[in-house]
Order: sequence, then C-alpha cells, then structure tokens
Amino acid sequence: MTRVLVWNEDIHETKNDEVRAIYPKGIHGAIAALLSSQSDLSVRTATLADPEHGLTKDTLESTDVLIWWGHLAHHLVDDAVVARVQARVLQGMGLIVLHSGHLSKIFRALMGTTCNLRWREADDREVIWTVAPDHPIVAGVPQPLVLPRHEMYGEFFDIPTPDELVFVSNFTGGEVFRSGCCFKRGKGRVFYFSPGHETYPIFHRADIGQVLANAVRWAHVQTPHAVETRTSPNAPTNWFIKAEA
Repeated sequence: MTRVLVWNEDIHETKNDEVRAIYPKGIHGAIAALLSSQSDLSVRTATLADPEHGLTKDTLESTDVLIWWGHLAHHLVDDAVVARVQARVLQGMGLIVLHSGHLSKIFRALMGTTCNLRWREADDREVIWTVAPDHPIVAGVPQPLVLPRHEMYGEFFDIPTPDELVFVSNFTGGEVFRSGCCFKRGKGRVFYFSPGHETYPIFHRADIGQVLANAVRWAHVQTPHAVETRTSPNAPTNWFIKAEA
C-alpha cells in the first residue's frame, strides 16, 4: 500500500466563490477523491492552516508520496517545514508538484533555479502530448490529453533539464510547455505536472486522476537504496536544508 499525502494551501477555496463552487471540498479533497478509488493507495490530506502545515516529522515519515498544490501563499510556508520535506525527498519520499506549485519553496529548493515561466490566464485550449510513450506515468492516459479550457503556461520554463520528459503541451496562442517533467533528487523522485488552475475543474477529470495515480506509483521508491543518487548541478543536496525544527 502506497501512503499518499495531498497537500494544498486551501486559500482560493475559502476566499473565492467561483473556486469554492468548483471545489467545495478543496482542491486537496478533489485530488484525494480521484486517488481514493485506487485500491493500492492510502490517501490523507493536509493544508497550510494545519499545525506545522500538516507536515510534521511523524507525518512525513509515514508518507511515501507527497502531492503539492500551492499558489497564493508560497511565502507563508515555514522554511523549517520546507527543509524537513526536502530532507525526506532526499531520503526517498516521492514528490508530485502541481501547476502553480512550480514557484513553491520546496520545488525551487530541489531544482536550484527560479522555476519562472510565461503564463496567460485565459480560456486557452491545452493539448498535452505524450513524448515518452513507454513511461509508466502515461499508462492508460489518452494520447493526446485535451483540456478545452485552461490557463496558458509557456516556455521558457527555468528548470534544470528533466531526467525524463513525459508530456509537452501546446496552446491556442502557439505556445509550448514542458508540462510533465521527472527528476531524481537524492534517493527520491520528483514529478512536475502543470495542469490544475483553480478556476477550471481539472481535478474532477478521470484522465487527470489516471496521470496522478500513475505518477504516485512511479514516485514511490520502495527500495530507495537501489535508486541512483542524482542531484541537479544547480541544487546541491544541502541547498535549503537547515537544522531540524
């Protein structure tokens, strides 16, 4: 059984009626519902408002894969908690970062770059193309995967070259984006997946749920000692780690 923790800052849902109507149980609740149908996954949730953001040492030690969604409150995530999460990733915990989580402290710490990108908030049509057809993350996923309405994310995306590129998206404005990227950090695996803007019902889609379930299984390293240890040349393993809080 893979132990999954879905983390969400849960701010849009409490302050924005439009978002609350789409995600009445929060984005974390919607993602948990998508994954809970999988018999091999045990799913919990946590939010920014929880003590220690729901990311205590004990909680992280009992988590195989952490899923992260954030947007408005990256700066409110405590540095000591970020260091704790980073340390767990380096020890072998999987991490899946979604959409605007590209600017989260934890993703930037693990990448060692700004993680900036181009964006346009409009009703763009996004076509997500599989570029690694044999990768386990794409099993059972439509090729291509089409989002009729979504926010545009475009290059240049300031990240290290992915260890594996799984998805590339194109948009109505002609932009392209590396929308599914795999990285190895220490003994852990990291997957960035760009869909998931809060004003679109992305996390109610079964095909998105299939991507996330596949990504969780890929990111769960059951024998971390056997995984190749790699870090970005931009991000030494102690780039962000501070003393345990």
